[in-house]
Order: sequence, then structure tokens, then C-alpha cells
Amino acid sequence: MRILGNNLSNKKKISIALTCIYGIGLTTSHKILKRLNIDPNSKVTDLNEINTAELRELLETEEFKLEGDLKRMVNLNIKRLIEINCVRGRRHLKGLPVRGQRTRTNSRTARRQTIFRKK
Repeated sequence: MRILGNNLSNKKKISIALTCIYGIGLTTSHKILKRLNIDPNSKVTDLNEINTAELRELLETEEFKLEGDLKRMVNLNIKRLIEINCVRGRRHLKGLPVRGQRTRTNSRTARRQTIFRKK
């Protein structure tokens, strides 16, 4: 089944398969399925055409920000932080952890460039 440009695996349960869509987690998928009266333990192949049409229609409404819209919104928020030159924006720009994590021993992937220069 294909929804919002994503192929949902036919072998998975519908509640797990919906999490493949960017912006939907487990709790959101359970809320969506409860709203449409679909059993969360049923497989994707078990859904009939009516259920898939209802699911596709619900996800394509403006109620949910998913996929491209959500990614665009996140990128705009990061660009705004960089433009106003706040601490979080500068850390995004440098590729360092933004939310106060320590960098002395952890976050090796963020510091990878400086580690290789030392050797």
C-alpha cells in the first residue's frame, strides 16, 4: 500500500507500518486507527479498499503535518535560529549538540572532523 509517497510493508501490522511515514509515531498511529475503527493488530494486507481510502483521506487533510510540510517547517525553524544568531543556531551551524549534551567524551560523530585533525 502506498500513502503519501511511502510504501507500507504488507507483512507488518498497520500500527507499525504507519510509523514509516515521517511525522507519525506509535501513539499517533494508534489514535488514527482508533478514530477510523481499524484494529491496530491487523496486517496491512488485511485492510479493504474502503479502509485504505479513509486512511489516505484522513492523512492528506491539513489536520496532520507530515512528510514534506513537516520537514520544511523544521528547516525553517533552524534557519530562523541561525539568522537571529542565538546559541542554538550557532550550534546547529557548527554541527554540535544543541540541547546541552556534553561534548568532552560523547558526541564523537559531531566532533569527528577535529579528532581526525589531531592524529
